Amino acid sequence: MSAPLTPCPPPNPDPSLPARRPPAGACDAHCHIYGPFARFPLPDDRSFTPSEVPETALRALHERMGISRAILVQSQGHGFDHRPLLDALEREPARYRGVALIRPDTSDAEIRTYDRAGICGVRFSFLSHLGGAPDLEAVAAAARRVAGLGWHVAIHVTGTDIARYRDFISGLPTRVVIDHMARPDIRQDLAPVREALFRLLDTGRVWVKLSGADRLSHAGPPYEDVVPYARSLLDHAPERALWGSDWPHVNLSGPMPDDGTLVDFVDHIAITPALKQRLLVENPETFFGFPASRNDNLSG
Repeated sequence: MSAPLTPCPPPNPDPSLPARRPPAGACDAHCHIYGPFARFPLPDDRSFTPSEVPETALRALHERMGISRAILVQSQGHGFDHRPLLDALEREPARYRGVALIRPDTSDAEIRTYDRAGICGVRFSFLSHLGGAPDLEAVAAAARRVAGLGWHVAIHVTGTDIARYRDFISGLPTRVVIDHMARPDIRQDLAPVREALFRLLDTGRVWVKLSGADRLSHAGPPYEDVVPYARSLLDHAPERALWGSDWPHVNLSGPMPDDGTLVDFVDHIAITPALKQRLLVENPETFFGFPASRNDNLSG
């Protein structure tokens, strides 16, 4: 696939500060890095062209937002070249975990290298602009390969597909996380998507990322039209929900979101200090294997 000549716009260069600083040990469970391109050039067969936003830019954002941990998700921008991800994990092993992309020809030695570096999951996208649905047997085979390492499988689907793939997802031999709340059209009847997600969450092996509010919203910031849906997922399975910024917001039409507003979105769905602590700190520690943080002040 030919990459577009015009790169995705860069993220907001001057995001607002969150109205309330996240608790100590807060984790951004879904973000990406791209570059530096002088060291890590983009592949010719990429499906989109991201702006150059390396790990140093992400770290600066997180320090401003009060976030001390993050999950770096490999995306189609760098394709199967994991060097930027591995470089970040090597330099900040306490701060980051990673999610990889693998192919059938990815060797066991490569997977073991990824595991030692701090990668703990593999992602598959079912979205048309990212290549469309992968072969389900290839997904199942990859899950079997990484199950013994304790990795999870991240699934990126749209709301119309979550019910279609529900039985397949529940049959995978790993823990599974559903990215971006399964990306439903929130203007439509959400009952089928909710029902499919609730049944998956009830297996005890499936988690959901309450990320991508800016992608789901039709009203725009502060994304109030997404709050009821996101809150329903958190209320249903508070112990199996994660939050992520989705920075730097590639392939997004319209203005770049204010990342401070996305952090503030958490306060609209996690409406008690204890629930916010669980969503931002305790659940990521459980799911990604970060050491436990101590937070004696749950005032918000």
